[in-house]
Amino acid sequence: MQLKEHNNLKIKQEQHRINEIKKQLKLIKPDDIPFEEDLIRNPFNLKKWLRYIEFKEEDSFESKVFIYERALKELPGSYKIWKKYLDLRVSVLLEKSESVNKKKEREGYQDRTPKVSLLNEEWERVNNCFERSLILLNKMPVIWASYCGFLMFQQKPTRTRRTFDRALKALPITQHSRIWELYKQFANKIGGETAIRVWRRYLKLDAGNTEDYIQLLLSMNPPKYTEAVKMLSGIVENPKFISKYGKSPYQLWIELCELLCDHADELETVGLNSNILILNSNGMTSGTNNKIGMVEQLDVEKIIRSGIARFSDQVGILWNSLARWWILKQEFEKARDIYEEAMTKVNTVKDFTYIFDAYSQFEEKIISMKMEQLNEEEDDDENDEDDEEENEDEIELDLLMARFENLMDRRPFLVNDVLLRQNPNNVHEWEKRVELWKKSNNQNKVLQTYTNGIKTIDPKKASGKLSSLWISFAHWYLEADDINSARTIFEKATKVPFKKVDELAEVWCEWSDVELEIGNVERALDVMARAVSPPNYKKLSVRYTDESETPQARLFKSLKLWAHYIDLEEALGTAENTRAVYDRMMELKIATPQIIINYAIWLEDQKCFEESFKIYERGIDQFGYPVAYEIWNIYLTKFIKRYQGTKLERTRDLFEQAIDKCPEKFAKSIYLMFAKVEEDYGLTRHAMRIYDRATQAVSDEDRLEVFKLYIAKVKSYYGVTATREIYQRAIEILPNVEAKEMALEFVELETQLGEIDRARAILSYGTQFADPRADAHYWKVWHDFEVKYGNEDTFKEMLRIKRSVQAKFNTEVHYISAQMMAAKANNASSSTESVEPVPESGNAMERLEQNVLGESSKTTNFAFGKQFVKATITQTKPSEDDMAAQQKSEAVANPDEIEIDMDDDDDDDDNSGGESNDEGNIALEQKTVPDAVFGSIKDKAASSSSPLKRKR
Repeated sequence: MQLKEHNNLKIKQEQHRINEIKKQLKLIKPDDIPFEEDLIRNPFNLKKWLRYIEFKEEDSFESKVFIYERALKELPGSYKIWKKYLDLRVSVLLEKSESVNKKKEREGYQDRTPKVSLLNEEWERVNNCFERSLILLNKMPVIWASYCGFLMFQQKPTRTRRTFDRALKALPITQHSRIWELYKQFANKIGGETAIRVWRRYLKLDAGNTEDYIQLLLSMNPPKYTEAVKMLSGIVENPKFISKYGKSPYQLWIELCELLCDHADELETVGLNSNILILNSNGMTSGTNNKIGMVEQLDVEKIIRSGIARFSDQVGILWNSLARWWILKQEFEKARDIYEEAMTKVNTVKDFTYIFDAYSQFEEKIISMKMEQLNEEEDDDENDEDDEEENEDEIELDLLMARFENLMDRRPFLVNDVLLRQNPNNVHEWEKRVELWKKSNNQNKVLQTYTNGIKTIDPKKASGKLSSLWISFAHWYLEADDINSARTIFEKATKVPFKKVDELAEVWCEWSDVELEIGNVERALDVMARAVSPPNYKKLSVRYTDESETPQARLFKSLKLWAHYIDLEEALGTAENTRAVYDRMMELKIATPQIIINYAIWLEDQKCFEESFKIYERGIDQFGYPVAYEIWNIYLTKFIKRYQGTKLERTRDLFEQAIDKCPEKFAKSIYLMFAKVEEDYGLTRHAMRIYDRATQAVSDEDRLEVFKLYIAKVKSYYGVTATREIYQRAIEILPNVEAKEMALEFVELETQLGEIDRARAILSYGTQFADPRADAHYWKVWHDFEVKYGNEDTFKEMLRIKRSVQAKFNTEVHYISAQMMAAKANNASSSTESVEPVPESGNAMERLEQNVLGESSKTTNFAFGKQFVKATITQTKPSEDDMAAQQKSEAVANPDEIEIDMDDDDDDDDNSGGESNDEGNIALEQKTVPDAVFGSIKDKAASSSSPLKRKR
């Protein structure tokens, strides 16, 4: 029977196999025969199978599976065929999204969505295909990632987790990162204890993603605050940890503190008196550890204090977090202790303000809560006779109010403590602290503050004047009428190595002033005498600015100290002591010009005139110019006022000494003072000689003024004619502009004297300084002069000279600029009849550039003189027609200018005689020339003179 059943089973299996083969043979189409024949000959050729698979790309799913199964039977270890086959089987169950990321598509199918029910048997078949592929391809991370990602869609967490573990075991460590990306996503999706354990395993491989783990813990339901705090405390204590989100260690500490304070009731923490267990690097527990690591229970205070120790300059938030922790734990006294400790340890005003504000708000909140509690108890127990409890509550409320008021009163002192912790050498803050205690009328604290300040401050590092603290300390004793203690303080202060000598000098000066205030004049003078005495007579040559020496060794050269000593001696001492002090200062060479003058004036007040003059002379020898100039002025003025003309020779010697080696810029006033003395008390010729010397010794800026004064003096003493030589020398010496001005004055003088020819010669000489295009005023003066006093020949000569001077200036650099300025002046004054002089100022080339830029937009042809044009004919001498054309162009530039025919024919002279009847001609203005000018040739001049003509 059994044999029969066995045979029937075999027949059924064989029949089923035959049916399957028939069904598969139906899948082979006539177009597939060439591929089939080729594969029969080469069944192990991968390229032929891939070509066959590619050909069947558009065929049915069953046909493609049939080809893949046959290919894998022949090539079971082919990665390419397995990958294509698995993607084909997965595509039936998972639908691709529109935007496909190639990397995610290759590893995990995370961008796809299921399109069939999870109860479909096809899911399991595909799983079997993955398992079959992993038999030979278990080292391929892409296959493992695809399998794990495919399992994540099937809601089988245990199988998926175990598959991830199998993948991590099968693959080398270098390829684990490709699996962990999917594993983390699976853990985040599953959550719970599984996610925690998976993340702990991952963080052993890569601790840089701890922040993501912390976010996962906080996002769980319920959140795992204790575990999050443990992990966050671990990374903040790791100096090598670098946040992937760019957070600084301080920001991580702030997050830790906020996490601790916001969820204080939900954390598993250590009690006040219990020990903390900390895991060391070997995984063993220990009772103490300097670093916060993975803790079984949290010691919050130790965690936050660790952060405070690390960030000493930004601890305000951390201190407040610690205090807030104890407030949330209802430990109010402990919170107050934290606030008090924080205010005594912070080093910045910002942190102190942050802590103080939080402390004051905490006290206000406690007081308000207590008052509300009392009000509620009064409403509930109006008829209750338990007065003792009410009194206790009121006493507690009063205590809270007193504590709050005390906190407000201590604020200035606490701020001062913070500033002194920042810089214990800050003298101003120590003085402020003294003033605070003085306002509180606590003399013991004042004394203690002075003592602590003096002991704490390093004189070489003091910020501010340390001497002011010593002086105020001494004055505090004086206010208490303890003079001996004040003297003791001053005595100690004089031995302090101050940073600057001036501070030590202030101490000595203040000590002497204190002695004066109490009426002890002799002691005040003795104090100053001690101060100016050199400590070592062998080191008198020490320099005041030598920082290598102590201030005490350089004090005897302090000008401030000596000036104070002199003031005391002049007011309270004897004349001999005062002179000795002044002389000592001059011996040490620390006397300033003002002290020299003060000494001389003091001697003058003492009727010691000759001695005062000697002091002036010593000061002049000690100081050179320009300081000596001021001393000479005072000295000479005092000497002249004292002796006037009685000691004229000595006065002259003094002036000669003052003039000797005197710089040019200081010589003017001394020469004028010397000349004034000679005029008042000496000889006029000597005064004139001094004026003459002054014209050579003074600077160029003052020379014109001195010449004018010299001319005025000579004119008043010797007459007008005596000034001619001075005018001539002035024109030769002075610069061009001033020489031109002096020449015009000389011309005016000669004109007044009737010396027309001399005046014309001077005008001719002065033309070398006057450009016709820039100095129109000079040429107008000569033009007017010829109109009044000249004739046709002299006028022609003037025009000839003008052309030659103009040609001379054409070769110079400022010619073009002069032309531009003249044209601009002509355009501006075209509606007026008078020609204004064009000032010559600034740089010529700069004026040229500005004018060219300004005129180029209007016209391309400048409206002045002749322009430079391309030469066509070279002439060595201008013709008469050219001369006439040039005169015509000048007439266009100035319509009022007189035009004279340049023809030299004798007939023209004959036709010019007598009155002209031509229209537009007028006679020139004539002036009677004095007879003294012409003398015996008067008759000849009268017979040859003829009136000039000019055209309108």
